[in-house]
Amino acid sequence: MKKYLLAGAAIGLAAALNAGTALADIAVAFVGPITGQVAALGEQGRQGAQRAVDDINAAGGINGEKLVLEIGDDACDPKQAVNVANQMASNDVKFVAGHLCSGASIPASKVYEDEGILMITPASTNPKLTDEGGWNVARVCGRDDAQGKVAGDYIAKAFAGKKVAIIDDKGAYGKGLADEARKAMNAAGLTEVLNESINAGEKDYSALVSKLKDAGVEALYFGGYHPEAGLILKQMSEQGLNAKMYSADGMNTAELWAIAGPAATNLFFTFAPDPRKNPAANQIVDAFKKAGYDPEGFTLYTYATFQLFKAAAEATKTTDGEKISEWLRAGNPVQTVIGEIKLDSKGDVVNPSYVWYTFKDGNYTEANIQ
Repeated sequence: MKKYLLAGAAIGLAAALNAGTALADIAVAFVGPITGQVAALGEQGRQGAQRAVDDINAAGGINGEKLVLEIGDDACDPKQAVNVANQMASNDVKFVAGHLCSGASIPASKVYEDEGILMITPASTNPKLTDEGGWNVARVCGRDDAQGKVAGDYIAKAFAGKKVAIIDDKGAYGKGLADEARKAMNAAGLTEVLNESINAGEKDYSALVSKLKDAGVEALYFGGYHPEAGLILKQMSEQGLNAKMYSADGMNTAELWAIAGPAATNLFFTFAPDPRKNPAANQIVDAFKKAGYDPEGFTLYTYATFQLFKAAAEATKTTDGEKISEWLRAGNPVQTVIGEIKLDSKGDVVNPSYVWYTFKDGNYTEANIQ
């Protein structure tokens, strides 16, 4: 029997109070932005979580116990994330795949730490999550200081002596990325001519685009999510500004093309090698596609968080979060749909790798840039 619990202010925390988990052997959860500006990313996570739970249960569960999945909506909002985290704790959730947004993951992780709950995020890249986090945090993605350096080094080389700008959305994810890209770019000898911060969720960035155009900017790094990036690209095109935009893994959804249109071809962003092309993921990818869903972006990353939880729980023969975390942080390798994962003593992925992507014909694809 499948049982869903939708938690979060936007979709009714009251449902969580009434649902309970009486039939659950092990209550687990995915928490992310089911609603809000970046709900497309939340849907990726929800799809990955549900498929993982279904597959684990079909194979006999974990230590003979089946999983029941609860879905929490934090809307990428820090305060809502804390509310949902408390709700998950009250429902005796043993493991949380999430959150997605760094600004939500960081405060939520404190609640989970106090309540003895392990969380593994498929998408939160801000270094503070693990640098300042407790025993209970881990991630299957890289960090901003690694991803930002890749971009900063490239921009400094490709645009040496030219005018570039750094833009961020003031958030934990976006500003963190922009800061790291700036640090690497400056260290490589290139100084930006313009630094700007935007308010996420606005519908008009034409004034920003005018500043970029007046400054003669040929490239910009954007730290933020796809809705704002898509709109800026669209308005750059409308004003005749042909500058290249560089960014990171918050761009990995076809929804960006729906916002920007062909202007998205001027975007290049970093992300790990496409897990959909990993031979170990073939069967899972085929199952998604047969069900009518393309497992883009963080879908398979979310699936992989459950594979880590399962491997560690079976190795330690427990669902105790601290024991599972200790096993994972000892560097025990786990084979997943996104490749082999080893975590270090802080819960970070050992040796993450990145490639460049761009958009073409409505979707993103690996880009051949040097």
